[in-house]
Amino acid sequence: MLQGVSLRVNAGELYGIVGPNGAGKTTLLRAILGLIAYRGEVHTAGGIGYVPQRHDVAWDYPITVERMVMTGRVRHIGWLRQPRLADHRAVAAALRRVKLADLADRPIGELSGGQRQRVMIARALSTNPSILLLDEPFTGLDMPTQELLTDLFHELTGDGTAIMMTTHDLPAAMAACDTIAMVAGTIIAHGSPRDLSDPEIWMRAFAVSENSPLLAALGLRQRQETRC
Repeated sequence: MLQGVSLRVNAGELYGIVGPNGAGKTTLLRAILGLIAYRGEVHTAGGIGYVPQRHDVAWDYPITVERMVMTGRVRHIGWLRQPRLADHRAVAAALRRVKLADLADRPIGELSGGQRQRVMIARALSTNPSILLLDEPFTGLDMPTQELLTDLFHELTGDGTAIMMTTHDLPAAMAACDTIAMVAGTIIAHGSPRDLSDPEIWMRAFAVSENSPLLAALGLRQRQETRC
């Protein structure tokens, strides 16, 4: 259960949500999307795009990349109606944005893990949202693909899109994000990566000791030992 959560994500900001398993990261995204009941208010300057975890998608379903991205515009098209020219243009633009225009006619089951993730991002971008919510976008991807996605995220934020992503990849979050919020039932701390250099904050948020490999992975253990 999440309590006392208050945060602001600015246009063009890459905002990371980190925390241990069960801390409420995905719950926070679902509350923003209005998928679960909550007390409080959510205000956005425009539409919201959402990219779920990859295992939430039936990748063996027999549709093409273009049709998969088009499903993101169902609310604009209307149920049982055919896409219009504006819908096709929006999908084509989204595929160009993620550099998959040449795979528009390929079945989604033939895609690599990184291509699948880019398809889901294109699907979310097809409605031209002002904020993009990403749930564990790096899970199961190799380092080159993570770097490709990170470059894409920076391109999007550079154009003014706000991005909020949950991730278990803490070093990647510290390297890529403008702001990070540590969640463990509530927001334990938030700020720029430089603001979160105190090992005690991470020890409290993740319930780990001063000798945890987590601190070493973040390059924080030595700072803690030196301070003591």
